[in-house]
Amino acid sequence: VQLQAFGGGLVQAGGSLRLSCRISGGIIGLYHMDWYRQAPGNERELVASITSTSTTDYSDSVKGRFTISRDDIRNTVHLQMSSLKPEDAAVYYCKATHSATRANYWGEGTQVTVSS
Repeated sequence: VQLQAFGGGLVQAGGSLRLSCRISGGIIGLYHMDWYRQAPGNERELVASITSTSTTDYSDSVKGRFTISRDDIRNTVHLQMSSLKPEDAAVYYCKATHSATRANYWGEGTQVTVSS
């Protein structure tokens, strides 16, 4: 199973960006998907989750601004980020956890930069 994250970039504060994470070698419907982020000097933090039954959860810091969704046809999970703040700048990582075996996989990160 491999995960490819993409969609990062530079955006002004208040702007929007959509991250995507595509799974290959697995069926996304069998996985619990998470987005994490890590800023320099900080620990990696969980930002948003979506279960195999599409239940979602968010950290307090992004609730109301970020939306996680899944596209089972394209084997992809998205993170729509709106009203971005400079403190949202980080490398964003996607993680897949198999709902039965609990095996987990990480994608390479994608950089999000927010200018003030």
